Amino acid sequence: MVNLTGPDTDGLPPKLAEIVEEFHAVSERDRLKLLLEYSDGLPALPPHLEGHPELMEQVEECQSPVFVAVELDGDDRAHLHFSAPAEAPTTRGFAGVLREGLQGMSSSEVLDVPDDFCARLGLVQAISPLRLRGMTGMLGRVKRQVRASNAATAASQGR
Repeated sequence: MVNLTGPDTDGLPPKLAEIVEEFHAVSERDRLKLLLEYSDGLPALPPHLEGHPELMEQVEECQSPVFVAVELDGDDRAHLHFSAPAEAPTTRGFAGVLREGLQGMSSSEVLDVPDDFCARLGLVQAISPLRLRGMTGMLGRVKRQVRASNAATAASQGR
């Protein structure tokens, strides 16, 4: 059943709020199908990361071997890269959701994303708590990398 009170989008940036609304606009059964569509939309790694998992951070909370790398450009915009196996479509879907929702955000916008974002998608009935923990782990790794990048930039600028 669709949530009649509306999805919880409080504190979410527009792209993530739109994704949450998209998930809540369909039945619980169709949310898993929507997640799989995000799996199909996850882009390939750029050449400098392809075949180099050592340049990425493994998301230990995921059952599948998932790796993430976040790069901040000169305008402080996040570029997210995920490596998730095709045989793990749910996990790839989570990576696709995060990439779609966070790509191009400023570092402060990424860090301000509520930690419960993943639960707001309304997938609790469709997937296991262990898989939800994996997606929450992905978001945590993204934020950790953004904080580390910000600290490195501040240190190099003598702040």
